[in-house]
Amino acid sequence: MNKDEIEIHNTLTAINNAWRNSHPEEMEIYLHPEIIMKLPGFSGEITGREVLIDSFKEFCSNAQVLEYSESDEQINIIGNCAIATFKFEMIYERTKYRDKSIGRDFWIFERQGNNWAAVWRTMMELNEVRILEK
Repeated sequence: MNKDEIEIHNTLTAINNAWRNSHPEEMEIYLHPEIIMKLPGFSGEITGREVLIDSFKEFCSNAQVLEYSESDEQINIIGNCAIATFKFEMIYERTKYRDKSIGRDFWIFERQGNNWAAVWRTMMELNEVRILEK
């Protein structure tokens, strides 16, 4: 990995650690104020850093992640833009059920000064399976 790829990898790690440790507000420094997240299947979008962070806060307050893994990280850098994707598997539990979620997280970053800021995100190839009803 070159220096920029390492920085993108570290940024993704920090973003994921923030929500996985139930502190989504720590993602703020890595997100562009006008970031857009396209919902799975492009069924809608979340616009803006605060709204995106609030969506992670909602997940953290209503779900417990039991297992989480990432694989097949790919990072491409073109000028001041970077595209980063990775496969994920997660088992999480809410009050009434437990689900297994598998997919590919897809992020676009823009260099801002010496740092990379996430400007766009979606989840692709998403497959969620109910594994337990309570």
